[in-house]
Amino acid sequence: MDMMKTLADPAFRNDILACFEEPRHAIPARWLYDRAGSELFEQITELPEYYPTRTETALLKRYCGEVAQLGERGRAVVEFGSGSSTKTPHLLRALDTAAYVPIDISGDFLAHSSRELQKQFPDLPIHPLEADFMHRLDLPEQVADMPKLGFFPGSTIGNMIARTSVDLLRSMRETLGVGSQLLIGFDRIKDEEIVVAAYDDSAGVTAQFSLNLLHRINSEMDGTIPVEAFRHIAIWNDLYARIEIYLEAQSDVSFTIEDKSNAMTKGQRLHIENSHKYGLRDARLMLRAGGWSPIAEWSDEQDYFTLILAEAHPSKHAP
Repeated sequence: MDMMKTLADPAFRNDILACFEEPRHAIPARWLYDRAGSELFEQITELPEYYPTRTETALLKRYCGEVAQLGERGRAVVEFGSGSSTKTPHLLRALDTAAYVPIDISGDFLAHSSRELQKQFPDLPIHPLEADFMHRLDLPEQVADMPKLGFFPGSTIGNMIARTSVDLLRSMRETLGVGSQLLIGFDRIKDEEIVVAAYDDSAGVTAQFSLNLLHRINSEMDGTIPVEAFRHIAIWNDLYARIEIYLEAQSDVSFTIEDKSNAMTKGQRLHIENSHKYGLRDARLMLRAGGWSPIAEWSDEQDYFTLILAEAHPSKHAP
């Protein structure tokens, strides 16, 4: 056995094997973010078509001071799905931040981004946590008694269907605790042409990002998927107010994954990602369903993107 081979995450392995056993093939979007996928996504955020990152960053620069005024001093900032943490410095500078806990599923990317952020904030305690944030987590004991501000930018909430989004918000509430706050980004509903271009850029970087998932399967699960036989497709589904991302077979293909034979016909698709867009009432309702009460919100002039600050209030048994 090649000792350098990357061992597949057991949950990743189970999801991939289950995908090809179902008549409609679908893979959770979180598995797009291995080290290579995370690096490609950072390239996507710099593309001219990809409005979410620059719009949200501008909102953070403009309004983080107000976020700081609406909560306790000396908070621990807990970022769910931290990636490269490129937006985080705007928040850390505005708050009297006592500690920072970046959480990400890609351990080596997490370690790298944490080291880079530490250079900018040499006196800030940083406690990286490699984990799948879709479930309740035990935070480092160093921040256990600190007031907490959860940070969930990028409208990553949009990758999930409504039921899963609400479950995640409830898990975040359990992780952070009653009295904590959450600053979360929501991508707004807008013209179809603008949204589709953001997920199918002219340079083809988003296509590389999607196809990297097949390379990962081949690498970690001894797959023989012919990556060149698939193409990236981004479609706007108006009924669900979301972009849907697929990998479509351009010809009949046969391949193995862990010695299990699989086949796809020409035109058959792997559903690998959704990106839901929201009206403001949708976003507020989802937060309340997850146990969070919105207390402030900020949008850009074009209403492309919204930041909402919410608080985890004690549960009520009656109105």
